[in-house]
Amino acid sequence: MTESRAPIAVIGGSGLYSIFDNPEIQVVATPYGSVEIARGGVAGAPAAFLPRHRADHSVAPHLIDYRANIWALASLGARAIVSTAAVGSLDAAYPVGSIVLPDQYLDRTHGRADTFYDRGSVQHLASADPFCPRLHGIAADVLGETVIASGTVAVIQGPRFSTRAESQWFRAAGAHLVNMTLYPEVALAAELNVGTVTLAFVTDNDATPSDEELSAALVFERLHAARPRLIDAIETIADAIPVDYTARELIPAAEVAAVLARRTE
Repeated sequence: MTESRAPIAVIGGSGLYSIFDNPEIQVVATPYGSVEIARGGVAGAPAAFLPRHRADHSVAPHLIDYRANIWALASLGARAIVSTAAVGSLDAAYPVGSIVLPDQYLDRTHGRADTFYDRGSVQHLASADPFCPRLHGIAADVLGETVIASGTVAVIQGPRFSTRAESQWFRAAGAHLVNMTLYPEVALAAELNVGTVTLAFVTDNDATPSDEELSAALVFERLHAARPRLIDAIETIADAIPVDYTARELIPAAEVAAVLARRTE
């Protein structure tokens, strides 16, 4: 692995728009549009950083070009993606202020481009365990009692928050958390044989009746306060990922290579 390659990538969710002090900025052309990547180091290893909503939080969840983001990171050689995400709680066992390592999701989005294999090759991704079990296990081991080590996320379309009826529906379906961005990001990474693990920070109780009114301002305030914790957790996980880490080969390597060989814009 040369210095021009980035085996670890970080995707920052809402409230996490930078992690490097003096990053090298690289614009990566992809078949789906150009992506600006920050290059630096995490835990002594080369890393790439991408803010999911862009640095000025100008892209709504349903308008993020997830394919461009994942293609760009994979083209730089990323084998593991550590991401952060803001989530609302649907279950009292997941209190506000906690960090969760989700291991399942329920996709409730619509209209999002969610596969690389939409022309010339049909590939059926195995999704029983959507997040990389090995990365999830590493994160759970090194973070210990500072995180909740499992949870199911209902991924909604956004950008609006849920109604009370929708929250009850997601809870009845088995979800513990609600979020707007993990799908199709996680699935797309898996389609390129890149492993993912997510630090989901619980900002609120979604639409559950409580003594506080859910708002974007409340969410961002809590994310700002949690930023040091999230960065520390990212560094701890990155430091524990072995240099020989390889994600699961869920799609034949030749098919992945063909996607990454597509002409860019």
